[in-house]
Amino acid sequence: MTTRRRTTRRSKSQKLPRFLNWVRFGAVASLSIGLASCAVSPSSRYPTKGDARPHAGVATAHSLPIHGVDISKWQGTVDWAALRGAGTKFAFIKATEGGDHLDDKFLENWWGAKRAGVQRGAYHFVYWCRPAHEQAAWFKRNVPQDPEALPPVLDVEWNGESVNCPKKVPREQALSMINVLLREMEAHTGKRPIIYTDITFHKEILEGEFNDYPYWIRSTAAEPQERYADRRWTFWQFTTTGRVPGVAGNVDRNTFYGTDNQWNMFIASACDPRDHRRLQPLGICRAIDKGTMTATVDE
Repeated sequence: MTTRRRTTRRSKSQKLPRFLNWVRFGAVASLSIGLASCAVSPSSRYPTKGDARPHAGVATAHSLPIHGVDISKWQGTVDWAALRGAGTKFAFIKATEGGDHLDDKFLENWWGAKRAGVQRGAYHFVYWCRPAHEQAAWFKRNVPQDPEALPPVLDVEWNGESVNCPKKVPREQALSMINVLLREMEAHTGKRPIIYTDITFHKEILEGEFNDYPYWIRSTAAEPQERYADRRWTFWQFTTTGRVPGVAGNVDRNTFYGTDNQWNMFIASACDPRDHRRLQPLGICRAIDKGTMTATVDE
């Protein structure tokens, strides 16, 4: 049985508390909507960072301890001190593309990150209509030799949106070009490059190839193992709509696979710690002072 409540006429003074309650409710609702647009996983170690379009498929990325960004001119002017203050441990910065394009903000970002104490590496975007040796020469001409920098990155993906060169090249040609660029970038920087790629390019070109190189893979809607066949990754780009203090608007967010200690090993050796014992005797990885580490390489 329901009971009908008897209504009475209220004075203005009696109506005021109800009005204030609605104001409070509206404020709380607005705040909730705002937070939802910049949601982060509850397990994130970086509560000031977020995502304009969070995806449940990449939720585990937030629980990993080492996070970073990749930056180009499209992020505008970056406040590197604020970026570091938000817990950003690394940044990959676009340097060159093809054989004649230098990112307008590269040097500003390169030195800004260094001044702020953010570990950074330069990346080259491959243009499939330009000979590999010309692209390598362009990278070496424009990227400073800094022994403290992260390993360089070779960004390999199809240029489907390019006006001048949207075509794909045969697999053997692509592999040959990649090999030249990796070799020349390593000679210039003294560090074995990282290979960045996406799902399509990896499936069509890279499966089973360059397994002694660290991989930085893109997967924004699922765990990497769900998208990449038999590919161990070192870095994971898990969103393109990230929000991070120091950058206005969207920014790609990335994470390193391992622990704080493994990150320190990566910085010290310029190699994935999981490869150190095998590759260090070959002169590929720098020696690690294990006395400064708190765990084994295989942690």
